[in-house]
Amino acid sequence: MISGNWQVVGRCVLVALAMGVMGHFGIRTASADGQAMMLPVDPTPLVAVTGKGEKRFSIEIAAKPGERSAGLMFREHMAQDHGMLFVFDQMQPVGFWMKNTILPLDLVFIGEDGRIKAIEHGEPFSEAVISPGVPVRFVLELNAGVAARDGIAHGDLVRHPAIASAPLPSRPPATVGDAPDEGAGNGGVPQ
Repeated sequence: MISGNWQVVGRCVLVALAMGVMGHFGIRTASADGQAMMLPVDPTPLVAVTGKGEKRFSIEIAAKPGERSAGLMFREHMAQDHGMLFVFDQMQPVGFWMKNTILPLDLVFIGEDGRIKAIEHGEPFSEAVISPGVPVRFVLELNAGVAARDGIAHGDLVRHPAIASAPLPSRPPATVGDAPDEGAGNGGVPQ
């Protein structure tokens, strides 16, 4: 039987090993000492399709809970064509704050279909909750002012494999003739 103290020591060793493995792969998570998390840059650029044309961004993807919690905290610089895409497991209400975030940010809230639902602004070090007021699946953080500069607006489409691979809400199968109200006026194909 392992005593309580040895269990704690064992857990600390496991955490240290896990941190070493993450460091080996170029992943650094935010720590209590104020270090910024640096995730690998995804090889595929994220594309925002706007009224001004397509805008491309190199992105880091925060898909795990710890990555989403750390986000861009403590980051002092970020290129104007760079951002962080937060990927959630499902459509849900989300709220962000900027408590330990040095950079002023644009937060682009995106639905499962890749359409922008809202764009909000984050002030450095603010504890105010930033939320679009509707469920979303993704949030793209960019430097403040980039969305306006590039013409990124509500309703624009955002493309990236992480967004394209997100399952859409299930639809009933198309029927022909056995459900007169479904797809009425469009040849029986649900819209």
